[in-house]
Amino acid sequence: MSLTAIFGLMVLIVGLIYATQGVKATTYDYELSNIENEISDLQARKEDLAVEKARLTSVAAAETSEVAVNMPDGQVSGYANE
Repeated sequence: MSLTAIFGLMVLIVGLIYATQGVKATTYDYELSNIENEISDLQARKEDLAVEKARLTSVAAAETSEVAVNMPDGQVSGYANE
């Protein structure tokens, strides 16, 4: 009788350990999925910032270019009448 009880407890303990390991694997899978989503969001943000940097750099380069420096200031000389 005691041998059967000990065997039953051992099966129960092994089953609990097995179930716990399965839950841990699922938890790690969700965490990994969340981290991968965060990485893809950050990569998209990095690409957006690279485009913005290129735009701002080109504007700054255009303002200091030799052609832009030699251009006369724009003035309104008059309006067309209908």
